[in-house]
Amino acid sequence: MRRKWIGWFAAAAAVAFLIPITPWFGAPTENDGKLEGLQADQVKTLNAHREHTMKIRTVQEDMKATAMLCSSECSINFRKLMTSSTKGKAKSEHLRHMMDMHKQMVYVQWLQNGDTTTRGVVPYAQFPDMREALATARLHLQQGKEYHSNTIEPGGHRYVVMTVPSYRMKGDGVVGIIRQDLVNNIGMHQRRNLRLVPYPAEGKYKIESVKPNTMQDTTVDTGEDNGNASHYHINEVVVKFRQTPTEEDLARIKRDLEAQFIRKLGYTYVIRSSQKLTEDMMAYLKKNWDPLYVEPHYLYLTNDTQGNPDRSIVPNDVLYSDYQWNLPSIEAEKGWSVAKGSGVLIGVLDTGVQLDHPDLAGKLAEGSNMVTPDSPPDDDVGHGTHVAGIIAANVNNNEGVAGLSWYNKILPVKVLDSSGAGSTYSVAEGIIWATDHGARVINMSLGNYAEAEFLHDAIRYAYDHDVVLIAASGNDNTIRPGYPAAYPEVLAVASTDPDGAKSSFSNYGDYIDVAAPGASIASTYPGSQYAALSGTSMASPHAAALAGLIRSLNPELTNVEVMDIMRHTAKDLGDPGKDPYFGYGQIDIIRALNAAKETAVSLQRFPEMVERRLGQLSAEERGSATGHKQG
Repeated sequence: MRRKWIGWFAAAAAVAFLIPITPWFGAPTENDGKLEGLQADQVKTLNAHREHTMKIRTVQEDMKATAMLCSSECSINFRKLMTSSTKGKAKSEHLRHMMDMHKQMVYVQWLQNGDTTTRGVVPYAQFPDMREALATARLHLQQGKEYHSNTIEPGGHRYVVMTVPSYRMKGDGVVGIIRQDLVNNIGMHQRRNLRLVPYPAEGKYKIESVKPNTMQDTTVDTGEDNGNASHYHINEVVVKFRQTPTEEDLARIKRDLEAQFIRKLGYTYVIRSSQKLTEDMMAYLKKNWDPLYVEPHYLYLTNDTQGNPDRSIVPNDVLYSDYQWNLPSIEAEKGWSVAKGSGVLIGVLDTGVQLDHPDLAGKLAEGSNMVTPDSPPDDDVGHGTHVAGIIAANVNNNEGVAGLSWYNKILPVKVLDSSGAGSTYSVAEGIIWATDHGARVINMSLGNYAEAEFLHDAIRYAYDHDVVLIAASGNDNTIRPGYPAAYPEVLAVASTDPDGAKSSFSNYGDYIDVAAPGASIASTYPGSQYAALSGTSMASPHAAALAGLIRSLNPELTNVEVMDIMRHTAKDLGDPGKDPYFGYGQIDIIRALNAAKETAVSLQRFPEMVERRLGQLSAEERGSATGHKQG
């Protein structure tokens, strides 16, 4: 059934998903010559027009998949409602509770044993298509038949009308009207996430676009142009001084640059001028202060128990079996027999998380908002909630979807604003904050094509503090390295589809470490809903969740060892060995966890563990000698 989920629209999606591993005889690109030694039947870069077409199809499939998820989840909940034995006021209260938990249910009529319980108001009741669909739904209920209307779109909204009949008595059942504005929102979200539109728009937040790692201006007119551009604030710089400036030095700099503020993070400073442009500010600082580095302030964008290893655990989450093709494909069901997690904190640096999503209840630690520091890290985009659900949606709770980790927790850190973009400062600050607040793994489903030393310093800080850093490679189908994924301290993740092929949008190159599922991934979404999204943003959290499972199983492993296990246990795809499209291959949960289990502790840290254990034994002996038990 999982394959059927993809197969329902495979005809439209086949080209989009399969083309990266099929010879393509379109116009060559400037990158073709950089992948020397590849055979003719291997992946080739799509030209801009065809790539655009493939991405449009991916967006359409995500919208279809999200609509199906929405309808399926509502149908399942209607059936649960009908199995309740409540009567009278209790029935009305039961219905109210369900609709409060599922805001997309705007009107529900429940018929049972001759009683009718109704809640909500029929939207656009006089709209002809709505009247016709509602009448048809009620007729189907009388006949004991299921019904699902075509999409109804009055007033800029999207609705479907459903009938779910009772199996017990003909004429009993539920008629519901479901608002599916979420589907259109997913369309807009994915057009940005897959870079089908210029993003972010120039002019907003005083943003300029340049060729990566240069100050050479470029214009972003189309989504395709995003793959060869970086974005920065035109009135800001990031500078790291050789010596910490005094208060007098900072006052002089502020005066000379007409600075609105000078903000410090560690030994690095962000300076915003009210008048001067980035190029002029950089020239001034280089000439007068001889910094270690000075660079533009770049933007980053969104890129969602030991046992028998042969035993599979299939969770009862209601959307799992039909829609979550991704987890069985990486052997999660077998892996869960080895480890399910044990409280490891996984930092999600993103747009925030819906903090009260029912399927994330109990799975969120207290996070932070780097965009608006006095506010909670709530999600105003959707991207971060989707990423969080892939990692940690509650498993075996008979609701929604299953996350990869049963017991590890998310540390939500909002570093991207309501447009899905965030500054180098907010991302760097988020990395340091998550590290200082206990994150053992950090997921970054975001990126840019510029190397920012400022960000790299924060990456090194986390890496030096033994954090496993995971990042999405990007969605432009380009060989150009994206950051932070391409930093050597970070595990870079590409995307695969249900057939184990490279996703058409996935970036590639020598810096790719591993691949993971990233096409039409079902996960949590704001509004206590569920959506299907595609992107390397969805592939990355699969790898982050695996890193969390490894660390829960063997806490003594260093971050380097965790990443090595993930690389060397991956299922090889494409050319034998490491290649530019899949790295070492697609992550394999059971193989990785078995490898982590083989050694009880890290060999690298074995001497430290022995010394620490001897110290504990000595303390226990001293306590025993004095008649006190060591706690």
